Amino acid sequence: MNENLSQESTTPEEALLEKSLRPQYLSQYIGQEKVKGQLEIFIKAAKMREEVLDHVLLFGPPGLGKTTMAFVIANELGVGLKQTSGPAIEKPGDLVAILNELTPGDVLFIDEIHRMPMAVEEILYSAMEDFYIDIMIGSGDGSRSVHLDLPPFTLVGATTRAGMLSNPLRARFGISAHMEYYAEKDLEEIVKRTAEIFEVEVADEAALEIALRSRGTPRIANRLLKRVRDFAQIMGDGQVDRTITDKALNMLDVDNEGLDYVDQKILKTMIDMYQGGPVGLGTLAVNIAEDQETVEDMYEPYLIQRGFIIRTKQGRKATAKAYEHLGYPLPENL
Repeated sequence: MNENLSQESTTPEEALLEKSLRPQYLSQYIGQEKVKGQLEIFIKAAKMREEVLDHVLLFGPPGLGKTTMAFVIANELGVGLKQTSGPAIEKPGDLVAILNELTPGDVLFIDEIHRMPMAVEEILYSAMEDFYIDIMIGSGDGSRSVHLDLPPFTLVGATTRAGMLSNPLRARFGISAHMEYYAEKDLEEIVKRTAEIFEVEVADEAALEIALRSRGTPRIANRLLKRVRDFAQIMGDGQVDRTITDKALNMLDVDNEGLDYVDQKILKTMIDMYQGGPVGLGTLAVNIAEDQETVEDMYEPYLIQRGFIIRTKQGRKATAKAYEHLGYPLPENL
């Protein structure tokens, strides 16, 4: 039985779930202490000066709460929030329409901001810096430039690939916040909070086990809890204890390091087919039938962070920890 619990994409049901679990203010937000501490100071200072908050760039792996943090920022400022994504803004006119709807002080949240077309991004420069845009109306000899003043606003951009942002766009963000993988104690607290909302009993050791297998990611922790709850309801008495949790997660192919079926497939491919590497990212992606960007953004960061693979100039290499975790004998060169 395999369920890919590491995917960034969410179903409508999961989006509704995340919204219901979403904290509203910094005091309710679990984890990311460094980011929260900085934002609390910047937000208080902006409110004292009666100015808009500087533009904020949130970056880090998927599922760490970047969207939630954008909503929290708007709530802390006491302003409205408009939400869109880079791929949804296909042409300059789309961005102009969004900017034209803003009221003074609003937060504009653009998810996957690295995927905006360059023509759209260039219009955003003057909007971010001086709160105006110049747009061309008409074509040929009848075309003319129209100057449109905008109300002061705060742009919050979120990305899993900060390196893909152009230098001019990155330079216009006054605040950059790196969202990191969550500590186990924070994930355990998130699991317990979610369980209260679900009105399900979760034993402390079960909450810890889910936290340990959640890849440092709240979104995955909540998904795992939902699945374990199903197992507890059908195969137990409805209470989530350590035994039912361990059984459920093993059936879901989520091991005690939080590696799922795809993670294990990546490591086994590197070892079985390429003697542990080095192997190129594109070659690896083809072998496991996954998109290269998916492997690089969603699987590789955690495998590197947990010490299962390393990057070299020649390609990716499996570490001794990967061999030991999967039960392979260590080669002599390791």
